[in-house]
Amino acid sequence: MPVRYRERLHERCEGKLVLTIDTDERCLLLYPLPEWEAIEARLEALPSFDATSRRIQRLLIGHATEAELDGTGRIMVPPLLRDYASLQKALILVGQGKKFELWSETDWQQRRDVWLEAASAPQDSASLPEALQVLSI
Repeated sequence: MPVRYRERLHERCEGKLVLTIDTDERCLLLYPLPEWEAIEARLEALPSFDATSRRIQRLLIGHATEAELDGTGRIMVPPLLRDYASLQKALILVGQGKKFELWSETDWQQRRDVWLEAASAPQDSASLPEALQVLSI
């Protein structure tokens, strides 16, 4: 974990984190424990007889693994999660507001290039979700 995040993570969650898989991409999601607990509660409240809800519950909750920053800011990523995200030696940690994404460097570069190419293509504003149409950055 980069130094710039360690102090805040220790203040926010005493260095306790939860790793799980991303259901859309081959990366891992890394949450401070309090953030994960709120998400887990919302996931558990989904209707259990809805197939899509059950799939998401199984994948996100089923892969959720607690981790803790060690004295040098490292965490242990279990083999199952490392395999899912193809994590080897070169990793990319991407801040995403209340969570991080952990990517293999190769996968991140490939996906980033695809996203950048799509972002530079002309788009019909009607194809954007309404929330993005009014976003000013």
